[in-house]
Amino acid sequence: MRKTASSFGLRSILTIFAASLLTAVIPATAQKASVLYSFHTSGKDGYAPYAGLVFDGVGNLYGATTTGGVYNGGTVFELSPNQNGGWTRKILHQFTLYGSGGYAPYASLVLDAAGNLYGTTAYGGSVDLGTVFELTPAQGGSWKEKVLYSFGRFNSDGVIPFSGVTFDAAGNLYGTTSRGGAGCFGSGCGAVFELTPTAGGGWKEKILHRFQVKGVDGMSPIGGVILDASGNLYGTTSVGGDPQCAGDGGGLPGCGAVFELSPNADGSWTETLLYAFTINFWDGTYPYSGLVFDKSGNLYGTTFEGGRGGEGTVFELMPQKDGSWDEKIVHAFGEQPGDGSTPYAGVTVDAAGNLYGTTTSYGGYGTGMVFELTPMSGGSWSETLLHRFNGSDGSEPFGGVVLDAGGNLYGTTGSGGPNGGGTVFKIAP
Repeated sequence: MRKTASSFGLRSILTIFAASLLTAVIPATAQKASVLYSFHTSGKDGYAPYAGLVFDGVGNLYGATTTGGVYNGGTVFELSPNQNGGWTRKILHQFTLYGSGGYAPYASLVLDAAGNLYGTTAYGGSVDLGTVFELTPAQGGSWKEKVLYSFGRFNSDGVIPFSGVTFDAAGNLYGTTSRGGAGCFGSGCGAVFELTPTAGGGWKEKILHRFQVKGVDGMSPIGGVILDASGNLYGTTSVGGDPQCAGDGGGLPGCGAVFELSPNADGSWTETLLYAFTINFWDGTYPYSGLVFDKSGNLYGTTFEGGRGGEGTVFELMPQKDGSWDEKIVHAFGEQPGDGSTPYAGVTVDAAGNLYGTTTSYGGYGTGMVFELTPMSGGSWSETLLHRFNGSDGSEPFGGVVLDAGGNLYGTTGSGGPNGGGTVFKIAP
């Protein structure tokens, strides 16, 4: 019997997977937050938007809801600014729990140069273990869905992708699956995959790396991957890494890791573990997000737990001349009153090197917040609380934030809001 999308709540998923520089917390007084759209738990527009947002070239926002909609499998939506200063919502696609299509999209979407949207669903497809899909604009304003790949077609394939996909310059897609692969307690420890377009409009999958419980390897990646200029891939795993860091990752050892995959001349890929999170009280544990580069080549991400306050961290990895990477905790949540906790999404970097992100909990009302981290002289960072959600304006932002040219931040909350099903919000400086 196939389960409904709403039964795959993110809290259940997180149950399955399981010397810091002090920062000053500065409450913000000059930020203006507004709800652009509020989802209904009983409406046809979907609800529970766990994914973040993406802009197109003319200022429209695109996102996804994990459940709800006409067929209860989630939706893809567009928000367009209108002449009245508001935003107009349009549903581009309704996912269904039945048939060969996917359902339950958890990750942010990505746009290609032609304006097509690409994303993943955690479930559905030919064997109900997830898909990669494309949405193409058609005549009359409609959009057409195409399933590019259904996971789980063979025994060692990756399954259940919670992350989105990333393009390279040649048009290939890269992503991760949280389970599948081989040699990891039967269900697999996850994989990194590549989808390559073929003649005739098809796509061919290739598994670049299968995570293993043997040795020191990461396991169960929840976040996606990013590319550097040389074509190397970087990402995180939610558990695995240091086997001495025994956590609550659904029976899997380790507290998470950061990895790099480098292409070889023969078409294979070599994995390098850049950092394994430790059980030390100051280090972060369980990174569920992907990574982001700054202009100097440093990597930034978040951990859901750990840190001096025990409520998660923002960390930085800095490349060294000998090829190693040094970790630094940029911010530990939960050390100051009113601070947020348990960041699920990664951070966004602006041109000045400031970091922006969300936490799923606390922040004053226990329902999450939006924060900014600003680099200071001497290597420290200053935190500014840009907005504390209070439930009526949204709750539990699992997605990250995006910036427009004016410095405004946009994101989603997975629940709350005037209609109870989550929101799309804007924070204006």
